[in-house]
Amino acid sequence: MRFGYRHAALSLRTLSYAALIAVALIATMTAMPALAREEGSMRITSTAFTHQGAIPTIYTCEGKDISPPLAWTDIPAGAKSLTLVVDDPDAPDPAAPKMTWVHWVLYNLPAANSGLPEGVKTLPEGTQEGVNDWKRTGYGGPCPPIGRHRYFHKLYALDVVLEDLKHPTKAKLEEAMKGHMIGEAQLMGTYQKGR
Repeated sequence: MRFGYRHAALSLRTLSYAALIAVALIATMTAMPALAREEGSMRITSTAFTHQGAIPTIYTCEGKDISPPLAWTDIPAGAKSLTLVVDDPDAPDPAAPKMTWVHWVLYNLPAANSGLPEGVKTLPEGTQEGVNDWKRTGYGGPCPPIGRHRYFHKLYALDVVLEDLKHPTKAKLEEAMKGHMIGEAQLMGTYQKGR
């Protein structure tokens, strides 16, 4: 009889430990997606096109070639500055891409800034410009030679204000950003020439 009681007590203790472990695992697994949402909540949007939608002609070389309106939200609390890079990984031909063409490079945007208006002419105070692949500063709109290309508007939150990089290329800017990114968001639009 004693053996039966001892065996039952051990079984109950084993079940209790197993239940505690199961509860801990469930709590951890439930918390993980919440943490991912918390850390990845930064957003960049445009009123001109939706994510993965077509970019209107006005923002391209076939239109006025002006920058689209952009807005961002949920910037991490520890952000000291923002960086914006617009590029096309499908150059020159989406069927056989050979390079990523850079359309716009901005850095040291104030972290408190919430976006840029259409055709922005005066950048927020403190914002600095890099050079695009036309070897100039400023925005250069989509102008794909063939096929429908994807244009990624990438916003990064940094825990520092970068030093003056003297109109850096995207590659030089990315080098300076290493170890300082605390958040990022992307908006992708597509474009194919109509003529």
